[in-house]
Amino acid sequence: MFLSERHATIIAMAKENGRVLVGDLAAHFNVTPQTIRKELNDLCNQRLLTRTHGGALFPSGIENMEYEARRLIAAAEKDAIGRAAADIIPNNASLFVNIGTTTEAVSEALLAHSGLMVITNNINVANRMRVYPSIEVIIAGGVVRGSDGGIVGEAAVDFIRQFKVDYAVIGASAIDHDGALLDFDLREVKVAQAIIANARHVILVADATKLERTAPVRIGQLAQVDTFITDRCDVEALRTICAQNDVRLVETATR
Repeated sequence: MFLSERHATIIAMAKENGRVLVGDLAAHFNVTPQTIRKELNDLCNQRLLTRTHGGALFPSGIENMEYEARRLIAAAEKDAIGRAAADIIPNNASLFVNIGTTTEAVSEALLAHSGLMVITNNINVANRMRVYPSIEVIIAGGVVRGSDGGIVGEAAVDFIRQFKVDYAVIGASAIDHDGALLDFDLREVKVAQAIIANARHVILVADATKLERTAPVRIGQLAQVDTFITDRCDVEALRTICAQNDVRLVETATR
């Protein structure tokens, strides 16, 4: 999927403000309202925005966004989160890396490490890391999800349970203000739960937009992780959960 510079700017404006209006965009880009309506329709057809009368809304999280679209959301923040997670993981460690665009940013930041054993159910992670001779990559078996290259299902769960690793890098589609970690696919959640249960140190990586979304399936609780890395956490209830449960909170925007 290719996004023009204007489309990318419209998405960024919608993300920042929650919505965009045809008249405002026409004035901003110095084009006709008809041009903007067509471009909003294009973006909504790609499920990047939700069309409303007179404009469009940034997706609220009621449906899981397509993989390539999700990669564009908070891309710089995800890169910073990835680097912060990589700083925690030493050379010669074993780790799980599960499905998600933020966990993929962590895998990118780990490429300079040596002596890693990486077990993953994410084809994108495996494909990125496999060419580095100092990193051993082990990939789970199971059903490959066409939308994002995630490997899910009972076979993947059984595979994960064969290991006990030093670190796990996990993501979530949404984090409720009561600390619930949430996702959309029950099969993916089962794999994530197995990963959490079989790692000595669990690192949750999620940008701040995940604190504003919702999803229907519970992975677990924030209290179950050891480190939570985000760009910023403005939800006081989540900060309290971290403090009360010895969860290290890392906010990359303040580093």
